[in-house]
Amino acid sequence: MTATGEAGGGSGSGSGAGPAEGEPAPPFVLPATSGSREVSLTAMKGRPFVLYFYPKADTSGCTKEACNFQEALPALGRLGLAVIGVSPDKLPAIEKFAAKYGLEFPLASDPQHKAAEAYGVWVEKSMYGRRYMGMERATFLIDAGGRIARTWRKVKVPGHAAAVAAAAKELLAPG
Repeated sequence: MTATGEAGGGSGSGSGAGPAEGEPAPPFVLPATSGSREVSLTAMKGRPFVLYFYPKADTSGCTKEACNFQEALPALGRLGLAVIGVSPDKLPAIEKFAAKYGLEFPLASDPQHKAAEAYGVWVEKSMYGRRYMGMERATFLIDAGGRIARTWRKVKVPGHAAAVAAAAKELLAPG
């Protein structure tokens, strides 16, 4: 299964545009590690959630980020907020990663990077002078109405999950 829809970017150009805060979140349907074995924008309708994109399962930065979101789950859960992680890895690698680190939130597989393109996070990268296409580390806070409430692009892992939780609390907490 792949992401559906091209709203808010997703031309495949790798421009990194993606949806802006206040815009509707692009639709997606992806195979995932838990629950119904699939995650989608439609299934999340009426419920706010964090959608974060990470480059590769079981690498140091991605492991730290996933474990930080796992640690933040109780605080996010008190706000009624779910977490979904997305990488270009195939599902078996993601399942192994989730089991290895006890990750209780769904991790989705986007090997054809359709959701990544729709969110503007499938971008040109450079390492040691070599240019290639890859996943930008980015996070989207999506409100219960399916709109982008907050975005974080080119994420640095230290303190990120805490910053997302603080922003979610500010945006979603009653009163």
